[in-house]
Amino acid sequence: MGAMKSRLPKFEAGHVWLVGAGPGDPGLLTLHAVNALEQADVIVYDALVNEDCLSYAQPAATLEYAGKRGGKPSPQQRDISLRLVELAHAGRRVLRLKGGDPFVFGRGGEEALTLVEHGVPFRIVPGITAGIGGLAYAGIPVTHRETNQSVTFLTGHDATGLVPDSMDWTSISKGSSVIVMYMAMKHIGLIASRLMAAGRSKDEPIAFVCNATTGEQRVLETTLKDAEADVERSGLRPPAIVVVGEVVRLRAALDWLGASKGRVLTQDPLGTRREKDAG
Repeated sequence: MGAMKSRLPKFEAGHVWLVGAGPGDPGLLTLHAVNALEQADVIVYDALVNEDCLSYAQPAATLEYAGKRGGKPSPQQRDISLRLVELAHAGRRVLRLKGGDPFVFGRGGEEALTLVEHGVPFRIVPGITAGIGGLAYAGIPVTHRETNQSVTFLTGHDATGLVPDSMDWTSISKGSSVIVMYMAMKHIGLIASRLMAAGRSKDEPIAFVCNATTGEQRVLETTLKDAEADVERSGLRPPAIVVVGEVVRLRAALDWLGASKGRVLTQDPLGTRREKDAG
């Protein structure tokens, strides 16, 4: 590890690193992310960043919270971007720490473009996005050879906080066996209705993974027709990743966290072996 760390990049003064912290578990931080945390003078972090990740920061680092949560007073995106510019121009080593991956529904592109506009040098450090890592911790693979050859990632709301009117639900429904949705829990009733109207089965499995990869992770499995009522009855709240498709059934076999607590896993949740034997 020591030899590896010696080859990691030096964080230069006046630079900004846009870093993905992953979906929550600090163990999913990359080496580049830890390297950045250990060198940064200022860390500007989001609401979705698990604060345990900040334990890697050097003791002298300044921590600035820039959390954005729907329905609550939040910093404006432009103000956050300009704050990064201000800090960099002051000669600080600025770490912009974002949950998941900064370029997957993380608005990292907007922040980077502002840095370009003001001549601030920057580095992008990808992170594990919750739509992949969070589902893996729930025992749900986003792709599986016997269920799907494609997956679509989408956001459940636009800049206004509403379900995007520009979304082509018919094309999405027909074109992708598995749909992974960020920021969709609040509007799941409307989204489920649109998917069913576009041709998805009312009995298709759907799962909600809340607080993914953390000690508070909770998973709800249901169907499109029952999704809204079951979410309301469960009391679960965002942040959540939502996945629609047959891959949800694989959780019965792949819930490795559940197995560590005594869950008995199903060997063939899709019934594929029986189908092959019958053929």
